[in-house]
Amino acid sequence: MSKDDSDLSNNKNNRRSKNHKNGRKNNKKTINLWSVKVFILTFVIACVFSLVSESTIRNINSLLLAIITLFVIILIGIIFDIVGIAVASADETPFISMASKKIHGAKQAVHLVKNADHVSSFCNDVVGDICGIVSGAAGSVLIMKSTLAQSLLFEESLLSIIISSLIAALTVGGKAIGKSIAINKSHQVVYYTALFLSLFDGTKNTKNRKKIHSARS
Repeated sequence: MSKDDSDLSNNKNNRRSKNHKNGRKNNKKTINLWSVKVFILTFVIACVFSLVSESTIRNINSLLLAIITLFVIILIGIIFDIVGIAVASADETPFISMASKKIHGAKQAVHLVKNADHVSSFCNDVVGDICGIVSGAAGSVLIMKSTLAQSLLFEESLLSIIISSLIAALTVGGKAIGKSIAINKSHQVVYYTALFLSLFDGTKNTKNRKKIHSARS
């Protein structure tokens, strides 16, 4: 091998190592930025959920409505857990094929699957965990309502055990059923989620408005 060839190979190796280092730096920056975003999102969503749920349960006089509010919080956590697992386990290929045929919602589905790590982190770790914590706090508020303890003729400690156990059973049982649905029907779950998100697609709504405006004129 000549000197020029060896210098050329050395230059290529140096470029590859530099690119590899730059790629690592970019990945670290992306991870750090996402961690900060998750922290802020978690704090804000937890504050909103806690404020709404606790104030709602405190101000509701009806025991049935208070229990329904608690169940809704648990249900939100289960639904987001299903979406997070479905996105992580879904295959991108069928959605790309659907997007090429311009099927409604396919573009959003591709975007979800391509960003599966962020989507599953948000759904499972952020919303799912927040709902679990908030449902526990809401259950405590429910227990503290003196009218509840009097109407059911239970001791407050016994009532606390029953409600906490019921919240845990519903959350764990619901997520167990949800995981089975998410894995076995990941394609359908992702597609219906994408269809729902497409309703809030600003670009598409703007295009539709332009079409309506041009049709009228």
